[in-house]
Amino acid sequence: MSLARNTLVQATLTLGSRILGFARDMALAARFGQGPMMDAFTTALMLPNMFRRLFAEGAFAQAFVPVYGGVRAREGEEAAAVTASEAMSFMLAVVAGFCVVLQVLMPWIMPWLLSAYRHQAGVMSVAVTATQLAMPYLACMTVASLLSGVLNTAGKFALSAGVPVFLNLCTLTPLLAAYVVPARQPTVLLWVTAAVTVSGFLQAGLLWWGVRRLGVTLKLSWPRLTPNVKRALALAVPGALAGGAMQVNSLVSQVLAGSDEGARSVIYNADRLYQLPLGLIGVAIGLALVPRLTRAFVSGDHEGGRRTLDDGITLAMAFTLPAAVALFVIPFFIIDATVTRGAFTSLDAARTADVLRQFAWGVPAFVLAKVLTPPFFAREDTRRPMIYAVAAVIFTVVVGAGLFFWLSSIGVDGVLGLAVATSLSAWINVSLLAGTLIREDAWRPSPAFLSRLSRVLAASAVMAGLLVLAGISYPALSRLLLAKEIAVVVVVGVGALVYAACIVLFRAVSVSELKATLKREPGASDKSVPPTGLD
Repeated sequence: MSLARNTLVQATLTLGSRILGFARDMALAARFGQGPMMDAFTTALMLPNMFRRLFAEGAFAQAFVPVYGGVRAREGEEAAAVTASEAMSFMLAVVAGFCVVLQVLMPWIMPWLLSAYRHQAGVMSVAVTATQLAMPYLACMTVASLLSGVLNTAGKFALSAGVPVFLNLCTLTPLLAAYVVPARQPTVLLWVTAAVTVSGFLQAGLLWWGVRRLGVTLKLSWPRLTPNVKRALALAVPGALAGGAMQVNSLVSQVLAGSDEGARSVIYNADRLYQLPLGLIGVAIGLALVPRLTRAFVSGDHEGGRRTLDDGITLAMAFTLPAAVALFVIPFFIIDATVTRGAFTSLDAARTADVLRQFAWGVPAFVLAKVLTPPFFAREDTRRPMIYAVAAVIFTVVVGAGLFFWLSSIGVDGVLGLAVATSLSAWINVSLLAGTLIREDAWRPSPAFLSRLSRVLAASAVMAGLLVLAGISYPALSRLLLAKEIAVVVVVGVGALVYAACIVLFRAVSVSELKATLKREPGASDKSVPPTGLD
């Protein structure tokens, strides 16, 4: 399949999951607001969410695909299956042990993670139990990541992109059930976190079924650190950290925010919105790029690799920039119109909007990092992206902590400092990645690429002007269109249409070119793999 087709499959299925996730977050906000139970919930999901994004949403899979694909190409299907089985068995044992240790130590860890409620025994108790219930999800994602890598190597993207929907379905179910069977907030919280683990087993089980349908037989065995496992881990673990730098930064921000009541809820709500372009576009393009770049590298087609990267960045920015512009220009409009209800007030929306605006200008960098790491992974170089990622995390910790405590001391919301540091560190990471690729002549932006990117920027600027007017007119639009929910849908829809028209008008992309990119590439499919109907 072409890059655009693979991306479209990933993005479409991810969009369905994110829509359900947004519905889940609206139900959470209405139920808990930005109070102690919401802070407890975000703490319980902090580690599982990070692992989901590192593993299920591509960073680990991006790093594992070249390892598995290389063994498959050199030694055949059976050797590749043995490599995947050995790596899965070892990593599952390590992560499962890590989960058990965390569950046992959580009563002593939680006061440090959620220090704002250290002296509120009820909140602490619920937060500890909720985190213990959600922790097995980490082990499930270890299995799911490897299975997704196997499917992606064979050109099967649909199932791995579709299974995350079960996280949102499972967690939304108890929230809706609470309206039928009334329950206290702590009880609902425990229902939801238990559902997280249930969804993990469902995702891993479905991916296991998909791999078996593909004709690949994986086996769980006694964990052994074999040469194949050492090689896979040496590439995949640093690769997961490199590809997931933003997720680690998000975790750091949430830990620092634990000392401020409601701050973690603010970060969670902002995070869910600014991560949307990353999940829809960055992850999708990143996963689609790895097999293509690996083929180009193995065949020595360096020019083809450069063109693929040009196309990937152009496609990523064409979809990401308008989303980033909307989140920067009308964050309050978006949050207040969609989330404010029940326990979540307009004051909560205003605080979240201020933080979201500071994350928004980092969104293009978050997505670019997902596009610029696959060229390293394709060459089995995960060390340097990891070093750059660690540098970005250190920057977030030092600058973020400094801004957080300084702003708090002068009466300004310290979470703004965490958002600023996260966005800055993302751009630092992208600069290091891009600089290395250009310096080594692995990628050199072509004049055609730069021209198209400038036209995408121009189209985004036109849309930004329209959204500024819409933001100023928010109260009037809500009255005119009878409801704020209708107003935000109309504004976003009109903005998207204007942007699309400008993209064509400014010739950033033509209709014929768009049709061509969606056609299946001749000879791109692996004829050795029988059709399975998974895609």
